[in-house]
Amino acid sequence: MAKKPHVNLVFIGHVDHGKSTLIGRMLVEKGVISEKELQEEAGSFKFAWVMDREKEERERGVTIDVAYQKFETPKNLITIIDAPGHRDFIKNMITGASQADAAVLVVAADDGIMPQTREHAALAFTLGVDQLIVTINKMDLVDYSADVYTKLRTEIKNLLSSIGYKNVDQIPIIPISAFYGEGVTKPSERMPWYKGPVFVQALEELKEPPKPVDKPLRIPIQDVYSITGVGTVPIGRVETGVLKVGDTVVFEPAGVKGDVKSIEMHHESIQQAEPGDNIGFNVRGVAKDQIRRGDVAGHPDNPPAVVREFTAKIVVLTSPGDIGPGFTPTFHCHAAHVPGRITQLMQKIDPKTGSVVEENPAAIRKGDAAVIRVAVLKPLVMERSSDIPQLSRFAIRHAGQTIAAGICVDIVPAKKS
Repeated sequence: MAKKPHVNLVFIGHVDHGKSTLIGRMLVEKGVISEKELQEEAGSFKFAWVMDREKEERERGVTIDVAYQKFETPKNLITIIDAPGHRDFIKNMITGASQADAAVLVVAADDGIMPQTREHAALAFTLGVDQLIVTINKMDLVDYSADVYTKLRTEIKNLLSSIGYKNVDQIPIIPISAFYGEGVTKPSERMPWYKGPVFVQALEELKEPPKPVDKPLRIPIQDVYSITGVGTVPIGRVETGVLKVGDTVVFEPAGVKGDVKSIEMHHESIQQAEPGDNIGFNVRGVAKDQIRRGDVAGHPDNPPAVVREFTAKIVVLTSPGDIGPGFTPTFHCHAAHVPGRITQLMQKIDPKTGSVVEENPAAIRKGDAAVIRVAVLKPLVMERSSDIPQLSRFAIRHAGQTIAAGICVDIVPAKKS
């Protein structure tokens, strides 16, 4: 039997707009989990509990770390990545979005577009998530009103096109009530005015991206475990290349090597892993404390690039005033986050056309696009977008908010010590 196309799907949107509830509702209605398996929790959190594994999340009712759940539709195999909406946890959301092939943007009908809605949508675009489904959730709170839906649909289209999404008319914008199951797996009798696909139908249209198996191996590490009787097990998603049992791998910037003894995906043993696979792999010869989240595994003959400086194109989403040389925010690239100093503003560019507006501008601010040079203050693996685009994308954060997003266009490698 042919393997189904595999799509990594991230759920994004403002806190409390119902992302986890939508996932829980869909998994229950599709029989992936039973109503019994849902905690006997009263109130509106019951579906959300499916994805919120950690005790702290359950107590606070907020999604903190990125959770995974496998889900099959008749056409696709989907790995659901539930990304946090709460602004404290945006670091993990960046990790989730950087692993995704497609995104579901959840917007609550009563709140409309909120700050995190914009931020998440802009990040998804910058991180290369080009397939998007929008759900307008909590339609029950606005009496399933067609007028509310139509107004919000227009606002969402305007937002997406301003961020850079093309063909926004092709993006499904679906009215639902996740808590009551309206419009999730079957058409809602409460919304006879809506003629488009229901949520699960839209998932069938998602396409598996081409697998860059011919590129060098790159696996950004999300986590590292030490398992008794097994040894060191890094967890991550294969971005490019192929990992096989028996391979020797090198972790950068740590610079340590080890041999791959086994690979697991969704708790099943596999012989090789390809781009898009979220895996754990047992490495002999590497201690747990020698590697960490943000390191990247590759083959020693073509190791991940560790940079000292890089040149990047960025778009400023919001700014705490003017941004100029000397500004030192945090750069989030794949699972790494390191401080970096902007050493030069090389060009201000038109965000729509890419043409140069000004050479060596003194400062940039919200809405500007620019080419900048950055010196990193700690070792970081980053690749040119022309070589390995999956490891070229990053977000810039400062004082608790995402202020810009960008891609690396050139690097100055760090000297080997």
